[in-house]
Amino acid sequence: MRKIWTLFKREYRAAVRTKSFIISLVLVPIMMGGGFAAMIIMENNKDTDDKHFVVIDQSGLMTGPLQEALEKRNSEEIFNAKTGEKVDAAYLVEFMEPDDQDPEGQRLALSERVESQELHAFIEIGPDIMYPAGEEKEAYLKYYSQHSFNDQIRYWFQNVVNNNLRERRAAELNLDETQTQNLLWWINVEGMGLATVDKKTGEQQDAEKTNELQTFLVPYVLLLMMFMLVMMSAIPQLSSVMEEKNEKIAEVLLGTVTPFQFMMGKVMGGIGVSLTTAAIYVGAGVFTLNYIGMESLIPVEVLPWFFIFTVLFILMVGSGMAALGSTCNDNKDAQSLTFPAILPTIIPMFLIAPVIADPTGPLATTLALIPPFTPTVMVMRMASSVTIPMWQPVVGLVGVTLFTIFTVWIGARIFRTAILIQGQKPTFATLYKYAFKG
Repeated sequence: MRKIWTLFKREYRAAVRTKSFIISLVLVPIMMGGGFAAMIIMENNKDTDDKHFVVIDQSGLMTGPLQEALEKRNSEEIFNAKTGEKVDAAYLVEFMEPDDQDPEGQRLALSERVESQELHAFIEIGPDIMYPAGEEKEAYLKYYSQHSFNDQIRYWFQNVVNNNLRERRAAELNLDETQTQNLLWWINVEGMGLATVDKKTGEQQDAEKTNELQTFLVPYVLLLMMFMLVMMSAIPQLSSVMEEKNEKIAEVLLGTVTPFQFMMGKVMGGIGVSLTTAAIYVGAGVFTLNYIGMESLIPVEVLPWFFIFTVLFILMVGSGMAALGSTCNDNKDAQSLTFPAILPTIIPMFLIAPVIADPTGPLATTLALIPPFTPTVMVMRMASSVTIPMWQPVVGLVGVTLFTIFTVWIGARIFRTAILIQGQKPTFATLYKYAFKG
């Protein structure tokens, strides 16, 4: 144990005393959170350049209402009420008569104007939008744009058209203004949590509004942090061991320590670096959330599980990487083994959306109980707003612990055999032989 501790200190000091470690502490969160930062910046810095549109109103009903709504919007809604500063784009619309002789040619010409950026988009209103019932009716509202997937402007036109249609239909029923308002009144569903009982006082706590930010952001951040810690400390073990093997450093060290002590010293060093990094990030996150008054986002009950699963995850992946590194002779061998080895750590990254959307569903529950995926998926589920049955984290922890012990044992056998072998290509056959036959 003393020799493992000595190797641990060597690996830990060599990592945390480098400039790259300090730089990574700053750059990695910036890179990981760059997308959210960009969303916030873009939200606060909207494009205020005027947007030009063409509207083809085949119904003949929407030209007047759209003109009225556009005039109100462009004169009142795009300016800051206090400063008078323009904060949103004006919508400038050209109303065009439909070309009944060549509608496809008209669409092509307008599409070319959109492509040349003369227009932002063009809208086509069907002739039968007032009375859309019937199989042969042409009731449609089409928005033609190069980026209609995330173009929220189309919903402004949609709302104006539909609100006016409702008012027209209500007027035909001879409803007065009050009846029309009641008829068209829209009530939004309000997401709420569950009523709970305070464990300390025993008093009932009223349900609170669901925090959508916590529902998605907290599990996402914890998953990214765990993935980042593995990438920073466990994955590099492969190239580190390979380099020490090729430079004959391993032969010198193995004169005083056993292969298992050598491997565990390196892996424990990676765990120490990861825990240091995690403690810095978690501490900074807790301080920041308390400072800005968002302490409700701190997953206090999940953090102990996060650290436990992180240690096991890094031990599991790190021992495997160290074992694979001992079989490599050059960078080509290392590159061929890296992707298959890190695949189990990458798969949960592609399943963030379905796991967070349904943490208690069959997919999330099954993955959370399969050891290679348990650390990341289980932490994601526990950090969500859904209550996870306590037996699942416990069973997951037992499974990961047993799997980690098995991984370390296999890794140690491969490491012991391969660390001094030169020239043998790492294949699945040789790995199997090293692991089970020695």
